[in-house]
Order: sequence, then structure tokens, then C-alpha cells
Amino acid sequence: MTRWFIAAVLFGLVLGLAPRGGADDKKDDKKDGWVQLFNGKDLTGWKLFPGGTGKWKVEEGILIGSGPASHLFSERGDYVNFHFRVEAMINDGGNSGQYFRTRFEGGFPRGWEAQINATHKDPVKTGSLYPDGREKDLRAIKEIQILNKAPHKPDEWFTQEVICKGDTITILVNGKKTVEWTDPKGRFKKGHFALQQHDPGSMVKFRKIEVKELPE
Repeated sequence: MTRWFIAAVLFGLVLGLAPRGGADDKKDDKKDGWVQLFNGKDLTGWKLFPGGTGKWKVEEGILIGSGPASHLFSERGDYVNFHFRVEAMINDGGNSGQYFRTRFEGGFPRGWEAQINATHKDPVKTGSLYPDGREKDLRAIKEIQILNKAPHKPDEWFTQEVICKGDTITILVNGKKTVEWTDPKGRFKKGHFALQQHDPGSMVKFRKIEVKELPE
């Protein structure tokens, strides 16, 4: 048995024992179904209505919204059933929102909103399902839980999750359920995700935005 043969066998054993990278690693990373919607570098995958980037920017891996009112929309507008999760922070007196199944349009877009608000004068706080102002009857529905006290402090990172299955909407803040409600009229079946910059006195930050799509 030559030295070259022995060396080749040993080299093959080393390759067999070494951890594998590449496609297998990527497959393992996505085995739980989560897809990252924010790459930590720029606004890839997002768009502003009607165009441009407004006051939205990325600094040190953080997505920041400030300045006049605006909404940053996901490029995709066909989300139906999903688990939509963000890690966010809102300033003292600030107001924002985590929109879902919403239209790509100006003003306050039609669709659903999970409120982000710790101390803004609006009494509807983080963890609430914010009714669309154009759907007048929604504001009178007692089953929609409206939190008058935020479950977190301003300038503090928190996690807010939205789970949509058919007409049932569930919202959790830091793992605690704040809303579970089924819309009897079946409104807003699908649409974009959007992040809200409510007013010039607000500054909202996101360090993680991700979705897991669910079976229909």
C-alpha cells in the first residue's frame, strides 16, 4: 500500500467527518418555515406609496421610520394566511402600526392594523386590533379588544405577532395573547404587509420582520 493511497484514504475520511455547508445549511435554517422580510441592510422587498423611500432608512441593522406620515409596504400583496412577527421599538409619544392584508394606497390604507403605541395620546395601545376607519361598525364591536395601557414601555424593544387564519385574527405581545377575534363579515381576505410612520413626532424602529405562511 503506497503512501499516496494512504493519504487519499485519510483525506476522504476527513471530508466525510467535516460539517457540510451550503445548500443543506440554508435548508435547515428554513425548516421551521420562517422567511425574513428585512435583510438588515436596506429596503429590499419594501416600497413606499406612491414612490421613493420617504424618511425610512436603515442604520446599524435597524429599520427606522420618522418624519411625516407614511407607510412602507411589502412588495408582495397576496398574503392570506400567515404568522407575521416583528421586533419593534416606539419612542415616547410615538405612534406606529403593523398592517396586514392591507391595500397599497395612500392615507391610512384599508386593511387590518396591530397597533404600536406606548404613550401616544391615542388611547388605543400596542396589542390592539385597530379597526379601519372606513368600516364604521368595527369601532362598535365589543369583541375587538382595545388595550388602554400598553404592555411595554416606550423606547423598549418588544415582539408583536399577528396570526391570520381565514377570518380569525390573533395578536400577541411578548408572547401574551391580547386579541383573538373572528370577523363575521370576512373583510380583508389578502393584501400587503405595511409598517406605519404616524406623524412627525413619532420614531419607530424594527430590528426583525418575518413571516411564516400558513396553509389555506
